Amino acid sequence: MALFVVFQTTFFLTLLSLRTYQSEVLAERLPLTPVSLKVSTNSIHQSLHLQWTVHNLPYHQELKMVFQIQISRIETSNVVWVGNYSTTVKWNQVLHWSWESELPLECATHFVRIKSVIDDASFPEPNFWSNWSSWEEVSVQDYLGRGTLFVFPKDKLVEEGSNVTICYVSRNIQNNVSCYLEGKQIHGEQLDPHVTAFNLNSVPFIRNRGTNIYCEASQGNVSKGIEGIVLFVSKVLEEPKDFSCESQDFKTLHCTWDPGTDTALGWSKQPSQSYTLFESFSGEKKLCTHKNWCNWQITQDSQEMYNFTLIAENYLRKRSVNILFNLTHRVYLMNPFSVNFENVNATNAIMTWKVHSMRNNFTYLCQIELHGEGKMMQYDVSINVNGEYFLSELEPATEYMARVRCADASHFWKWTEWSGQNFTTLEAAPSEAPDVWRSVNSEPGNHTVTLFWKPLSKLHANGKILFYNVVVENLDKPSRSELRSIPAPANSTKLILDRCSYQICVTANNSVGASPASIIVISADPENKEVEEERIAGTEGGFSLSWKPQPGDVIGYVVDWCDHPQDVLQWKNVGPNTTSTVISTDAFRPGVRYDFRIYGLSTKRIACLLEKKTGYSQELAPSDNPHVLVDMLTSHSFTLSWKDYSTESQPGFIQGYHVYLKSKARQCHPRFQKAVLSDGSECCKYKIDNPEEKALIVDNLKPESFYEFFVTPFTSAGEGPNATFTKVTTPDEHSSMLIRILLPMVFCVLLIMIVCYLKSQWIKETCYPDIPDPYKSSILSLIKFKENPHLTIMNVSDCIPDAIEVVSKPEGTKIQLLGTRKSLTETELTKPNYLYLLPTEKNHSGPGPCICFENFTYNQAASDAGSCGHVPVPPKAPPSMLGLMTSPENVLKALEKNYMNSLGEVPAGETSLNYVSQLASPMSGDKDSLPTNPVEPPHCSEYKMQMAVPLRLALPPPTENSSLSSITLLDPGEHYR
Repeated sequence: MALFVVFQTTFFLTLLSLRTYQSEVLAERLPLTPVSLKVSTNSIHQSLHLQWTVHNLPYHQELKMVFQIQISRIETSNVVWVGNYSTTVKWNQVLHWSWESELPLECATHFVRIKSVIDDASFPEPNFWSNWSSWEEVSVQDYLGRGTLFVFPKDKLVEEGSNVTICYVSRNIQNNVSCYLEGKQIHGEQLDPHVTAFNLNSVPFIRNRGTNIYCEASQGNVSKGIEGIVLFVSKVLEEPKDFSCESQDFKTLHCTWDPGTDTALGWSKQPSQSYTLFESFSGEKKLCTHKNWCNWQITQDSQEMYNFTLIAENYLRKRSVNILFNLTHRVYLMNPFSVNFENVNATNAIMTWKVHSMRNNFTYLCQIELHGEGKMMQYDVSINVNGEYFLSELEPATEYMARVRCADASHFWKWTEWSGQNFTTLEAAPSEAPDVWRSVNSEPGNHTVTLFWKPLSKLHANGKILFYNVVVENLDKPSRSELRSIPAPANSTKLILDRCSYQICVTANNSVGASPASIIVISADPENKEVEEERIAGTEGGFSLSWKPQPGDVIGYVVDWCDHPQDVLQWKNVGPNTTSTVISTDAFRPGVRYDFRIYGLSTKRIACLLEKKTGYSQELAPSDNPHVLVDMLTSHSFTLSWKDYSTESQPGFIQGYHVYLKSKARQCHPRFQKAVLSDGSECCKYKIDNPEEKALIVDNLKPESFYEFFVTPFTSAGEGPNATFTKVTTPDEHSSMLIRILLPMVFCVLLIMIVCYLKSQWIKETCYPDIPDPYKSSILSLIKFKENPHLTIMNVSDCIPDAIEVVSKPEGTKIQLLGTRKSLTETELTKPNYLYLLPTEKNHSGPGPCICFENFTYNQAASDAGSCGHVPVPPKAPPSMLGLMTSPENVLKALEKNYMNSLGEVPAGETSLNYVSQLASPMSGDKDSLPTNPVEPPHCSEYKMQMAVPLRLALPPPTENSSLSSITLLDPGEHYR
């Protein structure tokens, strides 16, 4: 006991002395000031790295201390950051701490100092902060090297949306420096005369090869240099999505995820994010080589629970997700295989398939989908090894697609992929009668029936339709029937039937059999019932039709119409208790008139026309304007007519016409109203509400006035197209009266001309008959009657002229000729002269004088040669030549030459008489006198022959004063006496 007391006392004394010593030491050295502070820089990360130590710590003792760090920029008084750093300090330990600067370290000088305080529970309060260490200056600008312009930071890596500060250092303050971000100038804050900083907030991702920033130094317009940097902006690393793991064979876990956006950058600045799979129960980790999936080997230690963490990481941050699951609940089976069909007929089939084996007593849940004819049917079945399912109620001649997928029936995780196959059922006989209709055209003595039918749907055809059988049976003579086979795909046929009633049966046939028959009856009575047509209005949905119910037994109604532009007959069957329907089809077009006929079907299958309806699905404005004729134009009115304009071919029901009229007076006539055209011009308009009224009398007009008109139809949709105005001018008031007088006169003249043309032969014979043939002359009959013995044919030599008289104009110098009483002018001799033969001799020998008869039936001028009694005289003949002409022999020679030329045309054999050409007739006076006014000789014309008779039969005896040798040249106006 005494020993224990001694030991206890010794222990307490020792402990007391130790505490006293410790308190004295600490009290003596507190507070502890950090020493040996050193600051280094990291330009890549733009950070300051601090290291220091704390002296006078107890040996092998640890203390919790707090260090306060203060950082200034440019000047020590400009404190930019103050913070505390807590740690446990050991004896003689070197402490480290880093600070990242938002401003590039190259752009400013930094100052750092530090102080500390003990924060340990073993030391009583109060604790005091130590003194600040001395400022530690850090300046990087001294190491920039040569150059006048620098831009920082170099190749900095940041995330999209971060705030970044850049700066430039210009050693020449005389330079004007401008900085640009992707070509757009930016403005910053000047830190000192050499340094300017730019704060970029929420920097965007522009491209994976970095964002370009450059600064240009210049003096005036002279560039002194360009410096730039590339700021690498990375997409934000996303957390992996849809992380999941599953097994198909209980040997391997297959884990997948959605990696999101790739954060890789160009120039190898940052690779794509990496993924690491960590399982916490086993503590194993695996670096994944793929960025969206990874396989994990399952060990044989029968581990069922797994806790996976997926870690995504790049240079800037990390993201992670984790899942916890039971292996037996994440079974994803392999796809079924060997899908087949057995015992396939028209309506049934057996489907079989196989699955991959898993564990013993493993149950599969399989799902079957059957697709065909636009429908889908689904069935579920549970199996252990192989699957089989009976498919029933299938459609004949139909192609189906059947597929199957399976899953774990105990713990459903997900379905496998589909495995399937196609198959086709066999054909069967058509199950429905074809829809049949007809069009009947009645002609004298027969019916022309065009039979139409619609192709059976694939559902009812039960196979490929090969042909249609049409059986025509005469109901009045039942023993007579006719069968026609129409090859498919034809859908109509034409029949010519007599005036009997016929029953027509139509069936569709495929390779298996025929469909039920469709029956229609054609009555012997002609279908000529007149039904009034009713107008209806269509809509975008089609035409709404209704009709009156029919008394008696009606088994249904049929509505037929024609689709344009193919003009194919269409029809719709309606039940007997329905008196309305809506006809809608995509074939209806705006502006096309559709005619609907509604028939009632009796119990005998005879169709009777009930109603007619016509309308447009959408009316349009008229497509053209009428061709207008102007009739009955007077000084005060005219009539417009357009009788040939067809209203049936228009894209709407014509409701009337608008007549537009313009005049210079710009005043509307009665019944017209003012209107403004689309071009802004004003005119007068008259409205005709009756579409059948196709004429208009425009009256109350002014004579000799100018008018313009334009006629256009209109429908409920609007007027016809714009067209040019037709111009018309009213005549004056007297012109119409003149026309009324001239027209009858012109008519009468035309009538007279026609009568004259028709009676031309009679007029010719009456007014100017042909010259009689001398051989048929009544004079010969007279001579024969008197039995004249001197009847003979005269020769030219037998006709001796008595005198020659030359007739000329009195102008010019006159020349006295031999044997004449007056002279001729010189100008008269310049033109041909004519000699007239006159009897002057009393006694002469020969057959007798020649007489030239004048024919007063016509008046023709003679030519220079071949005229009876006309001898041409040369224009400039000397007097001596004229003197020679006084000899009768010379005159006869000249006459004989000209006469023989004219008589050369006398036919041979007609020489019993001598004929002389008579070409000149007297111009004035009696027939015995010479012409007083000589005329110019015209062109030669037809010669007429006149018979000559002896002188004693026609003239009195010659007088004593006549002289055979006298030839007299007479002036115009004189004649022989």
